[in-house]
Amino acid sequence: MELEPLLTIEVRALPPVEMGEQPAGARRVVPFAGGRFSGRDGLHGHIADGGADFQTLRADGVLDIDAHYVLVTDDGEAIEVRSTGTRDASPEVAARIAAGEPVDPAEYYFRTHIRLTTGSPRLAWMNRRIFLSNGRREQTRVTIEVFEVR
Repeated sequence: MELEPLLTIEVRALPPVEMGEQPAGARRVVPFAGGRFSGRDGLHGHIADGGADFQTLRADGVLDIDAHYVLVTDDGEAIEVRSTGTRDASPEVAARIAAGEPVDPAEYYFRTHIRLTTGSPRLAWMNRRIFLSNGRREQTRVTIEVFEVR
């Protein structure tokens, strides 16, 4: 098994909407306000408005991620993104991220499993692959490095 770089996605994140304590933990939604992506084979475009990350902050301090959004290539091809995973940061690091301080991604764990689906004939191969990512969280931006699992 190999990981081959596919895309870098930069999402503009709006302030979280806190939903309160629920049985699994504290829930919140982070709405997305667009962004850009670029990758191999000339793949590039923007992130459609309206996506969001539904998060659960567990009792052990780990953040469960469930993001759903749409990429639109510069050629007008839509790619649905479903990304689930985990961000694990110490309380101090999480506070620095929330305060907008620069934090080295090596100081926390941010990984997701990604499914990409599309109706584009040119990109239909994505419907048959699994993707993994490394993430970096800043106060108003999330950067995701996406890798195809070969």
